[in-house]
Amino acid sequence: RSVKAKIRALTRKTSQHDLGFVLTGLNMVMRGWANYFKHAVAKNVFAMLDNFAWWRVIRMLQVRHHWRWKDVRRRFTTPTGRWLPITAGDTELRRISAIPVTRYRWRGSKIPNPWISNPA
Repeated sequence: RSVKAKIRALTRKTSQHDLGFVLTGLNMVMRGWANYFKHAVAKNVFAMLDNFAWWRVIRMLQVRHHWRWKDVRRRFTTPTGRWLPITAGDTELRRISAIPVTRYRWRGSKIPNPWISNPA
């Protein structure tokens, strides 16, 4: 919930911040959150947050520039119909679902334990 609230705060429809500032803030918040939770089973949550942030930025741009959906498609797709990432200069909205998720390895008895006596 808190990461979605931070995304909402950065992408208010009436915000006057330029797109580069918004994308930089989104990347920092989402990358930090993803780096914290990448050791959990969170791949689906990462994809959901990518989708949520993408739609928030698109809606912010639609309201700010009075774009219809046709205008959004024209600006963010290639002539062959592939979607382009949202960019502002060199800043790009990063996908956190591309961060590899590694589960915590269970090491069992390989961890030294002072409470178990190991007879030699």
